[in-house]
Amino acid sequence: LWTLFVDVVKEAVQVAGIQMHQIAALGLSTQRSTFITWNKKTGKPFHNFISWQDVRAGELTKIWNRSFLMKVIRGISSLLHFFTRSSQFLLASYLSFTTQHISLRLAWILQHITEVEQAIKEDNCCFGTIDTWLLYKLTKGSVYATEYSNAILALLIDFKDTNFTFLLSHNFGSVDAEIFGAPIKITALVADQQAAMFGECCFDVGDLKVTMGTGSFWDVNTGSKVHTSRKGLYPLVGWKIGKEVIYLAEGNASDTGNAIKWAQSLDLFTSADETSKMAHSLVNSGGVCFVPSFSGLQIPVNDPYACTSFMGITPSTTKNHLVRAMLESIAFRNKQLYDTITRDVGIEPTSIRADGGVSKNNFVMQMTSDLTNKTISRPASTDMSCLGAAFLAGLAVGFWNDKEQLKKLIRPDMVFKPQKEPEEYEPAMSNWIKAVQRSLSWYSQTSP
Repeated sequence: LWTLFVDVVKEAVQVAGIQMHQIAALGLSTQRSTFITWNKKTGKPFHNFISWQDVRAGELTKIWNRSFLMKVIRGISSLLHFFTRSSQFLLASYLSFTTQHISLRLAWILQHITEVEQAIKEDNCCFGTIDTWLLYKLTKGSVYATEYSNAILALLIDFKDTNFTFLLSHNFGSVDAEIFGAPIKITALVADQQAAMFGECCFDVGDLKVTMGTGSFWDVNTGSKVHTSRKGLYPLVGWKIGKEVIYLAEGNASDTGNAIKWAQSLDLFTSADETSKMAHSLVNSGGVCFVPSFSGLQIPVNDPYACTSFMGITPSTTKNHLVRAMLESIAFRNKQLYDTITRDVGIEPTSIRADGGVSKNNFVMQMTSDLTNKTISRPASTDMSCLGAAFLAGLAVGFWNDKEQLKKLIRPDMVFKPQKEPEEYEPAMSNWIKAVQRSLSWYSQTSP
């Protein structure tokens, strides 16, 4: 990853036709909730990156969520909320771990990799999400830090701790001059989904975006309010500029782009660009349903033991049927997440903003627009996480003056408006939900 990162930065600067010393600031947007541990003295990792999709801590998560301690925490928090009406106690009363939270995956590492446990005893172990690791490498070990948007999914910090290093509240040092030939200020670290929200200029309460990349992430701006969800949405810190702190509520489906990539590896198609045309060549999927669950199913299903499956295959099923079923499953999961987030947060958005590689698929975009009965806009560049990091870094050094200036830079490349009534999809979605039900609890443990 380090070599690829350095090569990409050098290539980007070369393509831009500038020199390293001309760069005003560097912003980093990284995959959230993926972490690594490494030797403090040598910098050598103890293991590969533990991805946000890793479900090996599923049993540990289940044990903790059912533990007496967690029941006590929820019970006491509920009682304290009753008397104080504090949103923090309400949030704690619904506290539940998932495998996407770092803390239990880290606990799993400590149980299974003795080298890490020994290094901790010797005070020779560093832990960090990708942003921390890159910052450590870029500064050659002189800066060891993170920020709220990445740290929050560790479930180890307090939402209201405004002394914690937020976005734009800290100068993260400079890139060591030996790496790129010139020192470059690092002025923003930000997790990918929060960066995408900022890149889409979702600055107002109720603004809603979906990023369809490896997974599908639906985020809504809840303003200065930390949203407490009864449906499994998780609250996030979006960003902090000056004294303004913006919070988000998020729900996700883990298997979107990676399911398409898997299908490509099976030669169902040569390029992902073909899939929209393949799906449009049919009036329906021929009764075939696909359940995207390589990493379990998240809200509103919440089953880490669900399996990926094709159902309804017959002798007349073709590759096009399989591909259409896969794309339909992405849209159906989008519908589930949209309904969950709008009902739970209590918003009725006028439109949706979409980005990420899978948003380039017109079939998925149109079907999602139909199912949600909302207009969806797609920008010319779907890599909004990168743009969000650039916006944050630029604001920090005065390259841009304010958020209003950023809004003028964003223009949709294509707008999808509903063409069918959501009810027209009810038979197909009902059949798909039946397939989902049959895929639940397939594995007795998270590893087959």
